[in-house]
Amino acid sequence: MWRVRSRPFEVVGRSTAFLGCAALALAAASLPAFAQHRYPGETWERARGPQWSAEGLAAARAYSATIKTAAVMILQHGAVVDEWGETARKFNCHSIRKSLLNALYGIEVAAGRINLKSTLAELDIDDNEPSLTPTEKRATVLDLLKSRSGVYHPALYETPWMKATRPPRGSHPPGTFFYYNNWDFNALGTIFERQTGTKLFETFKKLIADPLGMQDYRVEDGEYFRGPDSIHPAYPFRMTARDLARFGLLYLRGGVWRGQQIVPREWVRESTKAHSDLGNGEGYGYLWWVSRNSFSARGAGGHYIWVIPSLDLVVVHRVNTDEPGNQVTEEEFRRLLSLIVAAARDASS
Repeated sequence: MWRVRSRPFEVVGRSTAFLGCAALALAAASLPAFAQHRYPGETWERARGPQWSAEGLAAARAYSATIKTAAVMILQHGAVVDEWGETARKFNCHSIRKSLLNALYGIEVAAGRINLKSTLAELDIDDNEPSLTPTEKRATVLDLLKSRSGVYHPALYETPWMKATRPPRGSHPPGTFFYYNNWDFNALGTIFERQTGTKLFETFKKLIADPLGMQDYRVEDGEYFRGPDSIHPAYPFRMTARDLARFGLLYLRGGVWRGQQIVPREWVRESTKAHSDLGNGEGYGYLWWVSRNSFSARGAGGHYIWVIPSLDLVVVHRVNTDEPGNQVTEEEFRRLLSLIVAAARDASS
């Protein structure tokens, strides 16, 4: 779980966050225009040419061997620059699941099956005792996507930190305060299935995995996590690094895959723009984290899809969190990401 402080409402016109490494700004400033975008076929294509620093990539590999990294994939211009570890092994995605759901929402909102302005009351969304108050039921679907519902009912699949930092019930009206809230995220899963009349994992395969040619995803790789705290289940996915890399590339390309608009371009733009200022150079969009020159999907224990449009770059990082105690901290991942970006100093098309 990536920890941030809850802060009062503030709309941010653009991302104001930063990656935390000077190498990113220097590399982005020196890059020429990109070559024609490429996409993988049945398998990933390897990048051609000596555009990256071999020594820099070796340093990144060496550092990752000192932490709990299980797999890394580095993509530029739609091809694999480097990869190591168990990139074909399915690990729990943890909160990356939320960014995966974002894609389905974008498609269904555009199709008119989900209205972002609908309130919880209009959608007949409630929870077990203590049930939602009339004020809480004024939260809209858009509030939930921004994690600003103001509904602080117990939720499933929370980390101890999320429980400890949950604000008191009724402390903030809907839409006025950001709190990274699993109740919002889980309720979005319920709303999606009710409004579309479909099942989440089957729909993800049909609308995302199949069009992108994901090599490993199966419907059985998703499960519903249920419990007594809430009627809204969590929906964890188990996926491989090489499939998550396709998802990251989809968003890097503005929702386009081989000429087909899979997720609406405007939805991708709005989702990966900071609508909340979280301090310390971080923002939050619609189920995506936003930083200066980049946006990311993040999961507890050190799972990331990190997208840097200025470098035409996607980095996927996985950890075997099935093993108790395995994790890569924020600081460790940022150091690894800085080494990767530094290795791109000569990256050009």
